[in-house]
Amino acid sequence: MYKIRKEDTVQVRKGKDSGKKGRVIQIFPERQKALVEGINLVKKHRRPTRQDQQQQGGIVSIESPVSISNLMYLCKHCGKPARVGFRVLKDNTRARFCKSCDEVV
Repeated sequence: MYKIRKEDTVQVRKGKDSGKKGRVIQIFPERQKALVEGINLVKKHRRPTRQDQQQQGGIVSIESPVSISNLMYLCKHCGKPARVGFRVLKDNTRARFCKSCDEVV
């Protein structure tokens, strides 16, 4: 179980996109990577589809997965990148919390 989940807002800590913020689109647990919106863009050559001719060919920028270790959760309460921990609540459910502002995520 990872501390970053789908639909979380994260900030990149290392790499060419260091400091940029984005929303997590998908998590790949077997590869320990995450797909983040607008981060780690790569150019891909696309061939036009033949059947309906709606998709044009050309060079397209798409997101590539980023290592989860290079991402940090962006807290909604304090607005800063923060570490995330787990806590057992009074009703015996596990919840994530921000370690800087101590609020449940």
